[in-house]
Amino acid sequence: MSFSENLKTIRKEKNLSQEELAALLDVSRQAVSKWELGDGYPEAEKLLLIAEKLNVSLDHLMGTVHGGTETPRYDVPGQITITSPHEGVMVRCSKVVRSQKFRGGQSSPKYALFAQDQSGHSFWGATNTFVGWYMTEESILKEMEEIRQALLDGRDMYDLKYSVKTRRSFLSVKVAQEP
Repeated sequence: MSFSENLKTIRKEKNLSQEELAALLDVSRQAVSKWELGDGYPEAEKLLLIAEKLNVSLDHLMGTVHGGTETPRYDVPGQITITSPHEGVMVRCSKVVRSQKFRGGQSSPKYALFAQDQSGHSFWGATNTFVGWYMTEESILKEMEEIRQALLDGRDMYDLKYSVKTRRSFLSVKVAQEP
């Protein structure tokens, strides 16, 4: 399932209305409605808050876990530091995982990449850090494969190459036009 479907399902399982969830997250009911319709999605920080408030893993919320199986994960033993030029993030991780495809307009990114640190387990599970947005499945899979290869090669650092620069507004993320 997609993020929008998961959010709606989890919210209903917790017996929360859109208004109640909005109050927990300090956003408008319209924002929750838009996310559930797949017309937009929250910023990475808000995704973490949603997972925390609904007491679910980020993997489950983002749709990377399906009936006991997960979307392709590119993990090999070891850790690597990933630098995201567009998000201003540098994170040490042992795995990366992608989101399911987001619905949205033509100028909205379709996939998100998360770095996962298995060593930093918390009550909520492994620590997931958002690192970048991608327009196509091909570009995110290519990035993941290059990260996997960097780990196999024993490299300590990897700079994202295929993520897109975005601009954020209140309820949406759009790809920024290059000057």
